[in-house]
Amino acid sequence: MANLHFHDFAVSSVVHSVGGMAALVGTMLLGPRIGKYNSDRSTNFIAGHNIPLLTLGVFILWFGWFGFNPGSSLGLDDPGQVARIAINTNLAAVTGAIAAMFTAWAKFGKPDLALTLNGALAGLVGITAPCAVVSPGSTIYIGAIAGILCVFGVTVLDKLNIDDPVGAIPVHGFSGIWGTLAVGLFGQVALEAPKNGLFLGGGFIQLGIQALGAFSIVTFIIISMWLVFKTIDALVGLRVSEDEELQGLDIGEHGMESYSGFQIFLTE
Repeated sequence: MANLHFHDFAVSSVVHSVGGMAALVGTMLLGPRIGKYNSDRSTNFIAGHNIPLLTLGVFILWFGWFGFNPGSSLGLDDPGQVARIAINTNLAAVTGAIAAMFTAWAKFGKPDLALTLNGALAGLVGITAPCAVVSPGSTIYIGAIAGILCVFGVTVLDKLNIDDPVGAIPVHGFSGIWGTLAVGLFGQVALEAPKNGLFLGGGFIQLGIQALGAFSIVTFIIISMWLVFKTIDALVGLRVSEDEELQGLDIGEHGMESYSGFQIFLTE
């Protein structure tokens, strides 16, 4: 892929698509949480336990991305490039959050905070591959589409009864693929892209290369992680017992609760 000039500057594919697709295989083999889906395949909402901590975690990640993307330039020999990457990184997070918020608002009737926060992360993932070779104007579209994909990705997974509690698959998997393809749509030779993207008059060449790279990575991860998870399942098992799941893994793994009073006591 390197010989074909596949471009993945700060690794939307090599990090995020890999993680997202591994999560997809893992959660499909593991199965949904108890009570998540009904016999008619309808979904029961299981709320996160602490939205303020979720929000804090997202903003810590958002801040960390300024090391991740600009740091992938491996130096400050081109300050203009580093500055553009930092601007694109922040802009994608903002547009991803806004797009996800309005999409969730239109779809569910409320501006869901968890989906909004995941939209910010999706925007960050989406801009990771093309951050050095696209303009801030293009970044707005990249981040916004990533945020929208995130919301619809959650919905599609629920319809398929694939239980992804934190949205790892749409945030990292789907947005990672989108960010990889975005190089072939918005990349600019003037900003050191291998070729101009489709929307910049470069035709389908770079888009095809990006699609081939994304497909190769996703295929490798799906096959290899299926083998890994199946091996783990055969050797030690993937899933805890129903009693341990209901009690909470803190009890089974550590012998204590994270939050006093949360334990469910099971009786014969």
